[in-house]
Amino acid sequence: MSIVASVILSRSRKKRLELGHPWVYKSEIESVEGEPVAGSLVQVLDHRRRFLATGYYNPASQITVRAVSFVTLEKMDAAFFVERFRECLKHRERFVHENAYRLVYGEADFLPGLIVDRFGDVLVIQLLTLGMDVCRDAIVEALVTVMQPVGIYERSDVSIREMEDLEQVKGPLYGNPPRHVTVTENGLKIKVDIEQGQKTGYFFDQRENRASIKPLMTGWGARSGIELQDFTDEAGVTRQVPVNSKGKEVTFPYWDGATVLECFSHTGSFTLHACQYGAKKVTCLDISEHAIESAKSNVELNGFEDRVEFVVADAFDYLRSQVKGLAERSARAVAGNEGGKTKTDTSVPMSAGGGRTWDVVILDPPAFAKTRGAVKGACRGYKDINLHGMKLVNEGGYLVTASCSYHMRPDLFLETIQEAAVDAGKILRLVEWRAAGKDHPQILGVDEGHYLKFAVFEVRSKNF
Repeated sequence: MSIVASVILSRSRKKRLELGHPWVYKSEIESVEGEPVAGSLVQVLDHRRRFLATGYYNPASQITVRAVSFVTLEKMDAAFFVERFRECLKHRERFVHENAYRLVYGEADFLPGLIVDRFGDVLVIQLLTLGMDVCRDAIVEALVTVMQPVGIYERSDVSIREMEDLEQVKGPLYGNPPRHVTVTENGLKIKVDIEQGQKTGYFFDQRENRASIKPLMTGWGARSGIELQDFTDEAGVTRQVPVNSKGKEVTFPYWDGATVLECFSHTGSFTLHACQYGAKKVTCLDISEHAIESAKSNVELNGFEDRVEFVVADAFDYLRSQVKGLAERSARAVAGNEGGKTKTDTSVPMSAGGGRTWDVVILDPPAFAKTRGAVKGACRGYKDINLHGMKLVNEGGYLVTASCSYHMRPDLFLETIQEAAVDAGKILRLVEWRAAGKDHPQILGVDEGHYLKFAVFEVRSKNF
């Protein structure tokens, strides 16, 4: 590609490019000089004809130009991508000490429309725009030069391509990439399905967030009446052993661990981390049978089978049924309270199943608001799952909740959770607030990159 045309921006536009944002909307364009081919490079000039950036052009898209350089660029060839990929690799090698991560993160790596995930020696790419689609061969050549992978697989089977007048496509591009790849994350083994898994097969953006739950997973034994006591053996060696309220030694190694519910589990990543950090029992839930099968495979791969139960269900329905069961239990206990002694009325079967509670409830749903117009409905969805989720947290336990909806701004997300807490009669203490990991850098001025919100709340009732 070489520059054959210029795009002139209107005087009244927002100064997005000057702030580092690479998008130029159709409505911001005053005129186009020359006859640019869709997917080709164009110069972007302001209304005074001052140079602002070089970007690729697609008149079929509302985002008509996406800037790839703030200096004059003649072509996006293999040499161009080699230079950019080496910069991407340098950043990841500095901050991410794993064999799997997001290597290229679109706009944040100055390559809008391109995603590359590394799974060991296999790469999975997404070409989301026409400008990147026409560079497919150059991208593959450059990735082979920089990364020397055994295989490259394309997962451009996403609906966003249709906004660029492109078809959804998937399949191998180089070498012989296997369908399943096993990588490591925070000391855990993760088996990833690069062909049928969601998006590229795995969500790297929560890596550091998954590690942050470690402090929540232990310190719960006292609630069950278990405490450490000194014990001196026949050799005169004194050690501490866990003893229950009846004075018997507890031999279960995870006696101090939390009970955990992970909703929207996908491959079970939070479940794996919970077990690694000492959880006593984890309920792993997803609506997709494929996702649960992937989670089972990963649990077995790490030897956690004895502490995980799997549930295939809609998270909304499951949470509501547990809360309903909890409410029925409470109502029966009150109704059966006679003479100061609580009795359970069992004359009528309970209409709702469930009634379980957990020390830690984890909610990591898919995006509820993919457009600005969907925000109102998303607020209802986030309020619903968080309200029911926090009702199922044992007193003084923790709600771990996230949103990957860009249009759900951080202040609105917190406001929605606060509304849920009021309705649930809970007091929340925020103990952790995080965003995406270091392989998902954010450019100031590009708000769309600030999409992930991750919070840990201590949950208390108003009884103190």
